Amino acid sequence: MLKGNKRWLYIAVPIFFFWFFGQIDKLGISVIQTDPGFLSDLGLTGADKNAKIGLITFIFTISYAVSNIFWGFVIDKAGPRKTAVFGLFIWTATMIAGGLATSYEMFLISRVILGFGEGMMIPVCGKFISNWFNQRELGRAQSTWLAGNYFGPACGAVILTLVLATFHWEAAFFFLAAFNLFFVIPMFWFLTRDTPEEHYAIDKEELAYIRKSDGTEKPKKSFAQDYRYWIVWFGMLMSSFLFFGISIWLPTYLVEAKSFSREAMTGITSLSWLFALGFVLSCGFLADKTRRPSLLATILFSLTAVFLTAAIFAPHPVLAGICMGLAMGTQGGVFHLSNLFIVKFSTPETAGRAAGLMGFTNILGGFSSYIMGWMRDLAGGDFGPSIVMLIIAASLGFIAYIFTIKKEAAELRIEQIPPNRKVIV
Repeated sequence: MLKGNKRWLYIAVPIFFFWFFGQIDKLGISVIQTDPGFLSDLGLTGADKNAKIGLITFIFTISYAVSNIFWGFVIDKAGPRKTAVFGLFIWTATMIAGGLATSYEMFLISRVILGFGEGMMIPVCGKFISNWFNQRELGRAQSTWLAGNYFGPACGAVILTLVLATFHWEAAFFFLAAFNLFFVIPMFWFLTRDTPEEHYAIDKEELAYIRKSDGTEKPKKSFAQDYRYWIVWFGMLMSSFLFFGISIWLPTYLVEAKSFSREAMTGITSLSWLFALGFVLSCGFLADKTRRPSLLATILFSLTAVFLTAAIFAPHPVLAGICMGLAMGTQGGVFHLSNLFIVKFSTPETAGRAAGLMGFTNILGGFSSYIMGWMRDLAGGDFGPSIVMLIIAASLGFIAYIFTIKKEAAELRIEQIPPNRKVIV
């Protein structure tokens, strides 16, 4: 059954779990920060409580975003396999340090180092996908590992809620560190290789398929010279702002603004991540089917603005929570398409740098978590002004992508012309 498809086992499966646990490590803080014991132990109280909570994610994403550029160059030189293992050891150690923190300042330091360790995730996966998959299956390949990006937090919300209810908050960090150390690191070390040519299990037929061209590829100029890359980069800035703003504050929004119980909050939070997973899988299929990823991203940004507006005016708390979850889900689709563009606009030699520069956009996601906390403190705990700010970000993303649609449509028409009828201009 795996004949000719071993790349899906040896590459897609490890990076699925890479993101499954990596996203719980990264975004599990959104659930943990609703725990009264965590807030009390780290001194997250007082009039500036929300700004201090937002700062936790802010400094993490600053470190995460800046390190993406560093890791992009490392991966192009050292390869994705060794880079992934090294980064995993860093973030495993810092998860343990986070569980041992006895003050807010110590916890902040652990999040900075965690951000550095996890900063290689996007470049690693961009490099693996570029090296290991045929150009006509990039959408499916991206959606396979990005599924872990959203399925992980969907399960993680339930798991962490149970851990917090059964043990103290520190146990959540030790639990996640153990999974990385005993499961994810061995999987990368024993299953993956940097290229299919180096892998012991890949036969000549599968290698020939991976390297096969469909005849539509043109020599690529530097990704930095393609204006569409920078439009995608700006769109990713807006997407990061939206995604981190919603995902980090969603559990708090449900508990404090909509008076959800912990169990109901967990259910809506998990459902929101499943929405994101659904958009990722749908976009992976539609991107390969329609060859119109820019158009898809434009539609997703418009839907985000619609769902956020609906959340403000929703007459029932459950409906408001679902609308917020759908808004977050649409940005999961945008994130998937952005990573697809990395491969489209770069070469295997530059994919790590292109992904690293794209990953730098996460810096604005950190700003959104802090700004939303600060705005909540100013508004007396009201989420309304923050949601309006997110609607503006979604509108900017929509406007940016409009400028890519025309050229995408023209390229698609050229691809559909039979080779013997094409005219070289």
